[in-house]
Amino acid sequence: MERRMFLMVLGGALASPVVGFAQEAPSEDMIMRRLDAAPQRQIAPRNRVTIDEFKRRPELRRQAPSIDIQAINFATGSADIPRSEFRKVQQIARAMEQLLRRRRAVRFLIEGHTDAVGSAYSNQILSERRAASLKMVLVREFRIPARVLETVGYGEDFLLVPTERSEWRNRRVTLRRIDDFIR
Repeated sequence: MERRMFLMVLGGALASPVVGFAQEAPSEDMIMRRLDAAPQRQIAPRNRVTIDEFKRRPELRRQAPSIDIQAINFATGSADIPRSEFRKVQQIARAMEQLLRRRRAVRFLIEGHTDAVGSAYSNQILSERRAASLKMVLVREFRIPARVLETVGYGEDFLLVPTERSEWRNRRVTLRRIDDFIR
């Protein structure tokens, strides 16, 4: 009897659709509002840093206006953005275009992130490729100027969900508006 109950529960779980493996893409307006927000801390022009220093300083990055984009579905081990995801990227591009019209000196940092599956080295490389992949799509498909986009990969260093397992929420990109921080 217990075995039959176990098999029924297992069969029901396998037959049920898996919920929660994709997040709805943020709207153009939501991305715009998050990236156009004031930084959490104002940096005097004499205290601004280089791009490379900004990338190395998490305490500064946390101060910059940002939004996590988990809606671009990266398969485990992949940096490819399939054409089916371009509608989501278009929302990002439209928000960036609005900011480019409002702020002549605007700059963005695209951060690539992975889950903790695999080696730290392979995840670092993969995260760099994810950031570069989004930049490439924004530049080639949506004509965002390459000069306003910087990329960096953080591998598994900044997990949203601390787990060693495959976790879709950790496979993401984060967009930051960084012009208030860099020289």
